[in-house]
Amino acid sequence: MRFVNARVILGASVLLAIALAVAGAVVVGSSSAHPPQPRGSLVAFYGDSYTRGAMASSPAKRWSTIVCRDHGWREFNPSVSGLGFVHNRRVYGQGDLPDQIIRQHPDIVIVTLGLNDNFAYPVAASAIHKQIGADLRRMKTALPRARFVVVEPFWYTDARPASVGIIAGWVKAAAADIGADYIPGASHWIEHHPEWMASDHLHPNDIGYARIASRMDAALMKLGL
Repeated sequence: MRFVNARVILGASVLLAIALAVAGAVVVGSSSAHPPQPRGSLVAFYGDSYTRGAMASSPAKRWSTIVCRDHGWREFNPSVSGLGFVHNRRVYGQGDLPDQIIRQHPDIVIVTLGLNDNFAYPVAASAIHKQIGADLRRMKTALPRARFVVVEPFWYTDARPASVGIIAGWVKAAAADIGADYIPGASHWIEHHPEWMASDHLHPNDIGYARIASRMDAALMKLGL
């Protein structure tokens, strides 16, 4: 009878334990609630002129297109200048932006709406609050497998009316209600930089949109996107 050296047995046991531990770690890691989105994912944007890219020199210079290009995503961006959850909104239901997004069946939905609702806030605060939640719940119900990323609404001047913070709070609460990721601080991303604004003094220029894209990329990276 041949006897196996005890050191050999011990060494083999250690190697087997390490292999099992590594395999276990791989399985645990793959069960993440939010696995990385593959390249080629369809991303829909629900926003206003800041997301449509108003005053950019070309659509390729808007932040949403830059972000999609950086990630290898396909972009669906029906955003409308001047639009809010309530402000300048004439269509609710069939044919509105949430409906257009739902019909695309995107993998990711990025919501940036809310800036323009500050102009309607004095006369429509209650309606704005209600509609934010209604829009997000409607899209989430229709797109249960999509990942939702809700962004604090942008703002365009260093002066900030109280409504900016109030509406941002409503947006954040509605995001939590549907289990969406939330990106805070976007209303501050271009403040104190007049050189990043276009000649209309309302919208970013190409440099401003590039700065927004950079901040958005960093925030999405923290979310694993």
